[in-house]
Amino acid sequence: MADPGGGALCNGTLHNQSASDCHRGNCWKNGVVKESQQNGNSNFYKPFVESFEEAPLHVMVFTYLGYGIGTLFGYLRDFLRNSGIEKCNAAVEREEQKDFVPLYQNFENFYTRNLYMRIRDNWNRPICSAPGAVFDVMERVTDDYNWTFRFTGRIIKDVINMGSYNFLGLAAKYDESMRTVKEVLETYGLGVGSTRQEMGTLDKHKELEDLVAKFLNVEAAMVFGMGFATNSMNIPALVGKGCLILSDELNHASLVLGARLSGATIRIFKHNNMQSLEKLLRDAVIYGQPRTRRAWKKILILVEGIYSMEGSIVRLPDIVALKKKYKAYLYIDEAHSIGSVGPTGRGVVEFFGIDPRDIDVLMGTFTKSFGAAGGYIAGRKDLVDYLRTHSHSAAYATSMSPPIAEQIIRVMKLIMGLDGTTKGLQRVQQLAKNTRYFRQRLSQMGFIVYGNEESPVVPLLLYMPAKVAAFARHLLERKIGVVVVGFPATPLAEARARFCVSAAHTREMLDTVLEALDEMGDLLDVKYSRNRKSARPELYDEMSFELED
Repeated sequence: MADPGGGALCNGTLHNQSASDCHRGNCWKNGVVKESQQNGNSNFYKPFVESFEEAPLHVMVFTYLGYGIGTLFGYLRDFLRNSGIEKCNAAVEREEQKDFVPLYQNFENFYTRNLYMRIRDNWNRPICSAPGAVFDVMERVTDDYNWTFRFTGRIIKDVINMGSYNFLGLAAKYDESMRTVKEVLETYGLGVGSTRQEMGTLDKHKELEDLVAKFLNVEAAMVFGMGFATNSMNIPALVGKGCLILSDELNHASLVLGARLSGATIRIFKHNNMQSLEKLLRDAVIYGQPRTRRAWKKILILVEGIYSMEGSIVRLPDIVALKKKYKAYLYIDEAHSIGSVGPTGRGVVEFFGIDPRDIDVLMGTFTKSFGAAGGYIAGRKDLVDYLRTHSHSAAYATSMSPPIAEQIIRVMKLIMGLDGTTKGLQRVQQLAKNTRYFRQRLSQMGFIVYGNEESPVVPLLLYMPAKVAAFARHLLERKIGVVVVGFPATPLAEARARFCVSAAHTREMLDTVLEALDEMGDLLDVKYSRNRKSARPELYDEMSFELED
């Protein structure tokens, strides 16, 4: 494999780091980051403010009690189904396979048919318009308690979209600015019909890759047709048996799947917890592989830029310092952060003023801020050249559609100002303003809101499953579309609504949503905040952290 870091990996030898090794004089302490350089600008200073307030005790008690009661009724209904008293609509084993190992019968299936089905109407709602600041929803009803749905033929018009990852508002219906996309469609058609390694590399792909490398200020980049597969199919090409992956506990499923497919040893560190990560790094360097005690072939740290369920931002300066100290590689997934944070929308690397060369593997997707599809891997040229040969996605997956590539090129030029305007920069700045306004107002109202104050992903904690369903249903009646999330995507007792702020949202739209949320908070009694310090930030405090045995 190519050496994406450009240096020797620490094979069992602990390298000390002096004060002069700090990245260009950077220092970080007690949640404050100071940078001496940020894309050419000196004396960059940014506070790192995140909130993870804990819920009052009675809320957690009632949450677990609600799940307990739901589970008891679930067992009762399963008994009625097995007795033939109640019809079973869930997938069941075939009679001739009743003595086989069960294919469907597990706890997740029990949860789905007895708890999820009660509130299933809050997910998979069909949209029949572009996912802009407002969209249209197809109304549907159920006659069998959410097992099936039928459409009424009515369209709910102009629903305020607070759920799509349309951060810059560039996923919109056709207008004259998309003329080049239409021209590419007329010239190239929709499909490519081949993989990148065969006959699927177009001049548009090369143009896009050069532009991505320029945008990120790296040597080279490679694009892929699917964002999820960018992680899951490329991580196995970078590491394998005899390698160690250190993964944040809240990493996206694509990172988790890629790590598992690689065959490497995986160890999990606490979310954004540098002491937990350093302990794993130190142990890996000192003890090496289990049983044999041989040095690890590679040590790869997997993190995200913005964590989509928590709204938190990676503590990148700290991780860069650790990866340098222990000579590990760093792979960062900027799916949610590229285009949405940083003074010019270049993600968390720019947000913290980190030199892109300090990140071994830069990954991102075009599905959020760029209003398109696909993903990229960027970094050193030898890394990208290696992936062109060894990536499963390059070898087996169909290439990116030409109109999609042109859409990404159009948006990236807009953000970079290569279109001769400042419209892209204005969108990035408007997103930052909307994010801070929305988060501050929610906190002032008394809601528990997770994440970093600069993150456009805004989780609002609801906890109780019944309130999750009522919250989404009542807001849709007010023509506000939200995403609600629960187990297994979150911990069992931390169900939430997840808002995605967009640059396309006007202040009037946000005020309309906030007014409705204020009413819903009082109606459902979900204003749980007591402005009390959370237990989670204490994990980040060097003085209070105790290493596990």
